[in-house]
Amino acid sequence: MKPKEFKGQNVVFGANQPEYQPLPALRIPETGEVITCWQMTDEEFEEVSKTRCVYLQQLTFNQPLQPVYLSSGLHDLAKIG
Repeated sequence: MKPKEFKGQNVVFGANQPEYQPLPALRIPETGEVITCWQMTDEEFEEVSKTRCVYLQQLTFNQPLQPVYLSSGLHDLAKIG
């Protein structure tokens, strides 16, 4: 999967850091939320279609785990646009 630009994004994390892939996001400072969009390749879409599973890896650097929420639509996450 690759990060994808989307309507409402207002920041790009890692934009000037060549060691990272730029990550478009909607950052909502009032609530501490950060929303990103990821686009699947055809192969990934086919795999998810078969297994109905998505895996999430978080790098916590041995700090407390942060809450996450996965959704198939932005409408579940934030009211924008």
